Amino acid sequence: MGRFAPTPSGPLHFGSLVAALGSALEARCQGGRWLVRVEDVDTPRAVPGMAEAMLATLERFGFEWDGEVLWQSRRAGIYATALERLKAGGHVFPCACSRRELAEVPDSALARDGSLRYPGTCRNGLPTGAEPRAWRVKAEGLIRFEDVIQGCQEEELARDVGDYVVFRADGVFAYQLAVVVDDAEQGVTHVVRGADLLGSTARQIHLQTLLGLPVPAYAHLPVATNAAGEKLSKQTLARAVDEGSPSHALAAALDFLGQHPPNGLNGASVREVWAWALENWDLGRVSRVLQGVAPELNYI
Repeated sequence: MGRFAPTPSGPLHFGSLVAALGSALEARCQGGRWLVRVEDVDTPRAVPGMAEAMLATLERFGFEWDGEVLWQSRRAGIYATALERLKAGGHVFPCACSRRELAEVPDSALARDGSLRYPGTCRNGLPTGAEPRAWRVKAEGLIRFEDVIQGCQEEELARDVGDYVVFRADGVFAYQLAVVVDDAEQGVTHVVRGADLLGSTARQIHLQTLLGLPVPAYAHLPVATNAAGEKLSKQTLARAVDEGSPSHALAAALDFLGQHPPNGLNGASVREVWAWALENWDLGRVSRVLQGVAPELNYI
């Protein structure tokens, strides 16, 4: 069982289409269910109406999902229960540090993703007079997993990531906690998503282990970028795919994923494109590269 989980802060751009198509085809070709989840747990960033528009676009492009759409913004109580379990197990600690204070720590080490690694200020107790702002997980141990596309991966959490936040100072549950709770509750067995999330996987496996949850199989697809090498996103002004040319965009996404569709699919119906894709999908043909430049298409 796989899933596609868009964040409703921008349109369905080519990169989102690639992730949706790859996850849906792998789920269908393995005889599984394909779920759609709206990852709007970060409510301050969610754009009103964007999730509904994205779901409508997916339908116009021929996507069909199983069951009801799950909305993270409606599940705070479930995430709170998971946080309490982490507290009871002694796996998390309250943190009083602000971003400014962390940025001002001299000689701060960098995490693997280039961010500042938490220096451990509150790990053994809050400083005198400090008030807790967030909750962090104690990052411990070596996490090793085999990504179906990218091969063997490993992270030494303390060295490569550092103690990470699961409940933010603004009262929002972190993506890392929400996604593992949802995957377990929905029975997700296979996660096919963009390689921009490859760096999150070790933390998610760590949380799954701490909470006694099953660990899905992971496969990370190449991420579509613009000509400057920037991931397509709202921040890089990625435009929405043109709903007037769904077959052309679907065929381009298949080609981006190494499936080499015939030229005739560009002018075929959406149903015909899906029929070809389901008949010919092969995850083994997806490139191991982490990113590739999106093709020139018509955009809204």
